[in-house]
Amino acid sequence: MTDVVPLRRNARFQLLWIGSAVSELGSELTRLAMPLLVLALTGSPGLAGVVAGARTVASLVVQMPAGVWVDRWDRRRTLITAQGLQAVVSALLTVLVVSGDVQVWQFVALAVLDGLCAAFIVPVQDTAIRGVVPPGQLHSAYAQEEARTHAAGLIGPPLGGLLYGLGRAVPFVVDTVTFLAATLFYALAKVPRRPADESRDGGEERRPIRRGMRREAAEAVAWLVRRPGLREVTAAVMVLNLLGGAFLIPLIVLVGERGGDARVTGTVLAGLGVGGLAGALLSGRISRLLPPGKLLVAVVAVFGAALAATALPWGAWWPMIPLVFITLSTPALNVVLNVVIARMVPEAMLGRMGAVLNTGGTALKPLGPVLGGAMAAALGGAAALVVLGGLLGLTAAVAALSPHVRRFTGEPSPASPA
Repeated sequence: MTDVVPLRRNARFQLLWIGSAVSELGSELTRLAMPLLVLALTGSPGLAGVVAGARTVASLVVQMPAGVWVDRWDRRRTLITAQGLQAVVSALLTVLVVSGDVQVWQFVALAVLDGLCAAFIVPVQDTAIRGVVPPGQLHSAYAQEEARTHAAGLIGPPLGGLLYGLGRAVPFVVDTVTFLAATLFYALAKVPRRPADESRDGGEERRPIRRGMRREAAEAVAWLVRRPGLREVTAAVMVLNLLGGAFLIPLIVLVGERGGDARVTGTVLAGLGVGGLAGALLSGRISRLLPPGKLLVAVVAVFGAALAATALPWGAWWPMIPLVFITLSTPALNVVLNVVIARMVPEAMLGRMGAVLNTGGTALKPLGPVLGGAMAAALGGAAALVVLGGLLGLTAAVAALSPHVRRFTGEPSPASPA
């Protein structure tokens, strides 16, 4: 029996992880710098929103086709090409900023190209982890991924603001360098080119690679529908994404109603990053307390209770404490569900299934701020947060009543149809 190399010595995974970390840090640097630049050039918050929205819409529209193509194409080449193109896009933006001759339509066009590249990078990264990490180490690998995400979110925006203060083009120069570095790390990681199943003769998953795109996407959806437990958990996560994306505007309104300024609001929201990073580090211990189905119910219930608790009349700074508890619990759920997907989904379908799940979750996210804004306008910040917390509590209760969710362990069932 071959000895399994410890994850910290798994060079391919660590190179893949470093590339992802560097790339994500670069993206977070410009998350604040980009709207600041658009506002400085146009004076229009609306146009700044259009630029950010263009990237999101482009990524959402192409997400499903990208998932299908990732399962068809050479995954290593796809990852390196998409990341390299992101570097080119960032370099073009840097040149435009330095030249001083930049227009809004150019921002929008480059944001769309960046979103298209991201739509391919995410599913390849997800499938690559399964290709380079043994099944027994998947949990540790995804916990490390989760820590990377929260660390980049905590460090990137403040660093981006600092670099922007040194010069408008500086964050974009650094962003370009990070994308180039990520491309190099991905090349060194030697991501598997094809699903392992396609290399086996007579394997159950060996099928013609090229079929109709709609048929391949429908196949992934049908596979999910035939999985009791996983389908209910997926539905609950979609509701969590919708309601979880709705609390930001009511929270900002609440802090303002209590006399807090922009500095106080920013500090309160930092609680999300602090809790998220701590939660990622503790995700292994938290996830061992409950099986995936029951963990989902517990996390949604904690999320709802914490949101409602932000409305307690204890000053403008108080909401920071409940926010820490929200993101302290959610990373464990993210890690567990990533491991469940990696173990249950056939490797030749990972790209498509990731696209199905990401599309379902992302499709509802844009409705969250609209819902939250409408509730804050109608009810006020505190009442809106209490209502959102109550809806999440109701979601947890409905999930807890489902026997499929309560019994869901995330282990592949040999009796399930393929």
